[in-house]
Amino acid sequence: MRRLLPYPVIWACLLLLWVLLNESLSPGSLLLGALVALFACWGLALLRPPASRLRQPAVAMRLLGMVLADIFRSNIAVARIILSPQQHGRRAGFVSISLELRDPNGLAVLACILTAAPGTAWVDFDSAEGTLLLHILDLVDKESWIGIVKNRYERPLMEIFQ
Repeated sequence: MRRLLPYPVIWACLLLLWVLLNESLSPGSLLLGALVALFACWGLALLRPPASRLRQPAVAMRLLGMVLADIFRSNIAVARIILSPQQHGRRAGFVSISLELRDPNGLAVLACILTAAPGTAWVDFDSAEGTLLLHILDLVDKESWIGIVKNRYERPLMEIFQ
């Protein structure tokens, strides 16, 4: 039964959403909604990442606090850049960073962290080389960004996921 319907709660929620959006309870609409929800659940099962255990909850909470503070500071910094464009010396650029982190869930969290902070964007990851390409809106010093990513984010994520 689990192979046929891998996520029954998600299936039911998607079917309910289908009915609410279509405002119709006809048998054809219900059947089509059930099929769309079923295919969506099968697609979700195919995308399911490997299981991972949270090894250091205290480190995860500390990392969450750092990330929230960094996002707040980044918002202010980007707002200053946008609101005062006449400042010279600001330039965007790319930084290539060699990562030791290999856990897919840890890499996904790192991508979310780096992309959530305004002014930075995860551009590419070469899994064979373990190299991350990061775009930075206000790139002053490449080495400082490498240190930030490796020491501030990668090291705690390695403690949590590896």
